[in-house]
Amino acid sequence: MAKTIHTDKAPAAIGPYSQAVISGNLVYTSGQIAINPEVGDVVAQTIEEQTEQVMKNLSAVLEAAGSSCENAVKTTCFLNDMGDFAAFNAIYGKYFTGKPARSCVAVESLPKGVLVEVEVIAELK
Repeated sequence: MAKTIHTDKAPAAIGPYSQAVISGNLVYTSGQIAINPEVGDVVAQTIEEQTEQVMKNLSAVLEAAGSSCENAVKTTCFLNDMGDFAAFNAIYGKYFTGKPARSCVAVESLPKGVLVEVEVIAELK
């Protein structure tokens, strides 16, 4: 049976879903966007600032589940503008040092008008 994960160190779900779910030895995060959980809204403006907030949110959710970015096996990344790829990649690479499998696609729009969203599948520690 799957176990749902919640932490106050990441934004609360803005819909009918969980921040993450553990099934077997894997944790599946929902996509995280650049909402600052202390403010409850998007405060970062640049792709670098937003990516940093997304990575902090993901790290908090993974930690609450008993995992970390180092244990990631797959990420899916959504960018509002593929022109932001290099700037996004520079921040992403600081967190996902184990180089998990990844898909990165450009999308027309993301929730709350953010520039980036990332979801992760990771092994438990």
